[in-house]
Amino acid sequence: MAGNSIGQLFRVTTFGESHGICIGAIVDGVPSGIDLCEKDLQYDLNRRRPGISKFVTPRKELDHVKILSGVFKGKTTGTSIGLLIMNYGHNSNEYKYIENIYRPGHADFTYHKKYGYYDYRGGGRASARETVVRVAAGAIAKKFLLNYYNIIINGYLTQIGNIKFNAPNFLKIKNNKFYCLNKNKIYKLNKFLNMLKKSGNSVGAKVTIIAKNIPIGLGEPVFDKLNADIAHALMGIGAVKGIEIGDGFKFVSMLGSNSRDEMHHNGFISNHAGGILGGISNGQPIIINLAIKPTSSIKIPIKTINHDNTNVNLSNHGRHDPCIGIRIIPVAEAMLAIVLMDHILRQQTQCINK
Repeated sequence: MAGNSIGQLFRVTTFGESHGICIGAIVDGVPSGIDLCEKDLQYDLNRRRPGISKFVTPRKELDHVKILSGVFKGKTTGTSIGLLIMNYGHNSNEYKYIENIYRPGHADFTYHKKYGYYDYRGGGRASARETVVRVAAGAIAKKFLLNYYNIIINGYLTQIGNIKFNAPNFLKIKNNKFYCLNKNKIYKLNKFLNMLKKSGNSVGAKVTIIAKNIPIGLGEPVFDKLNADIAHALMGIGAVKGIEIGDGFKFVSMLGSNSRDEMHHNGFISNHAGGILGGISNGQPIIINLAIKPTSSIKIPIKTINHDNTNVNLSNHGRHDPCIGIRIIPVAEAMLAIVLMDHILRQQTQCINK
């Protein structure tokens, strides 16, 4: 199965399934001499971890990461870093009822038709469980970016269903389970998500990711544009169905006279472009919006087919998030960090005198 790696110089390769023994990764390209320990990775893993509130999947996982290689006496050695996270909270019997049924909205149908065989337990390799090790690898990149370039990456919920939020204060958002600080809307959001849980339904979300203090010059002008690689990485998250960089789809209704970013000797006056021009970072914050689809595994019955192409009705009764957007934020931050670190290392080799 191809497509398990991302990055050129900073390269992350993942392995494992939702109901397998473990999830793991090999991380190549980390420079030597960087302070690194398991605690550095655990913070973001705890943000993504299932079972942290009543509005995410109740699957119980500790998500404790083990660094197997590439670190000696608390510093990176420049060799491959091996990461391992054990799976403990899976219950494969919960999925026995769909062994021969395709779940609409999931990868069951396409995986089976492509490979002729697939792991139906929680989606196997297609499960969001796989993203846990992306977060661990991304935490390495986030530490490198912060310590050596002062690059800060933060994400927050912009919208759940029809409930919209303002940009939060990132210094206060850490202990907020919804990644938002609109206190006047928390009650409304709680009520809405409780209603969804009781009805067995789910809802989509809009997530915003912002990276600040980006150096000028990251990205290549043709096929390896920074925005193209960012889109590739973020669209590689299973639940992401749309991406905007800068004003994105707002450009459709804008005029050229008000969509450009005027320049001044002190810098840009606006940031419609979202920090990227011609595929290359311009030094402004990189601003990304993601459209997150609703969870497909819900209790409300739906028509589908089984492996014999027979019509059947299906009602899912596994453990699932009523809104994936709540837990996807640290995953999106991680994927952006992986792309930025890769491009920084590429920039160092290509423009050595800069």
